[in-house]
Amino acid sequence: MAPRGFDTPRYGFNFQWSTSWEPGKVGQEANKRALEIMREHSFNFVRVPFDYRFWTLDSVDYSFDESVFEPVDRYLAACREFGHHLSLNIHRGPGYCINSNHIERHNLWLDEVAQEAFIRLWTTLARRYKGVSSAELSFDLINEPPDVGQYGMTRDVHQALIRRVVAEIRAVDPDRTIVIDGLAGGNLAMPELSDLGVVMSGRGYQPMSVSHYKASWWSGSIGMTEPIYPDCFYEGVWWDRDAIVAYYEPWRKLEEMGVTVHIGEFGCYEFTPQAVALAWFKDLFSVYREFGWGFGLWEFEGAFGIAGHRRPGATFEPMNGMMVDRELLELMKEGMLGA
Repeated sequence: MAPRGFDTPRYGFNFQWSTSWEPGKVGQEANKRALEIMREHSFNFVRVPFDYRFWTLDSVDYSFDESVFEPVDRYLAACREFGHHLSLNIHRGPGYCINSNHIERHNLWLDEVAQEAFIRLWTTLARRYKGVSSAELSFDLINEPPDVGQYGMTRDVHQALIRRVVAEIRAVDPDRTIVIDGLAGGNLAMPELSDLGVVMSGRGYQPMSVSHYKASWWSGSIGMTEPIYPDCFYEGVWWDRDAIVAYYEPWRKLEEMGVTVHIGEFGCYEFTPQAVALAWFKDLFSVYREFGWGFGLWEFEGAFGIAGHRRPGATFEPMNGMMVDRELLELMKEGMLGA
């Protein structure tokens, strides 16, 4: 099947407009100040992770209320206004989320009721946005599937479900660009799906001793000493630029098979010292530019963002009413082809 990649390299940010769920609340409006900053600095990619529960009427059969999709319409309209591509991602799907998966009543990988709801959600979105150019909109099916063996998920189970979803979306909207995240939290490449003509989305969090220092939700951070970079030792590897290149070798092989690779998430938590974070970011962006890969920082504003983090030693510059880490912004721009 011919690849359906992005029409041009896509560089930008994740926006958490709809990842935190409360009953009766469907997320905040798009931050147009941030979208304007993106446009001024030649970014063009907005990934919005969603929680399916925003749209669920009946917790038993996962019925969807399409009127509640109207905020998504507004996010799309805002991105089109500023010339940005919107990538809709299901961060929490029926029966699976990398965060607090235990609250799900069903298992996306094993239970037909969850799988049917997942497919129905995507076909509903496919019908709603049929006719919107793939230059403006893509579908990122499920955020960070688990590692093989977790929740009963195997490569065969994952492959079967993804092939079903892609086929159902394309039956409605044949030209829609579709993105699939790597296994094991986005880290593992999936050559078994290289024939699908989809974008494959990797991650940029390695080594996690740098990117997730003092991350309270990650048990691996417990007792971790303050990070250094380069030449930090993590999970049997001395990490530097060469180690980052080696980490992405399976993803380079996907490219040789005709797959478009995009780094849908990467970032550094706010407790890593700024000098260490910037040294690591510099190598990441150098690698991404060498490979010609687009990317989406997690996030624009927040503890991982170019705005709103508190990394020791960072300085900020006012931009369009927001305080932005200018050093990180400039490094991001260095990673962009044509910058």
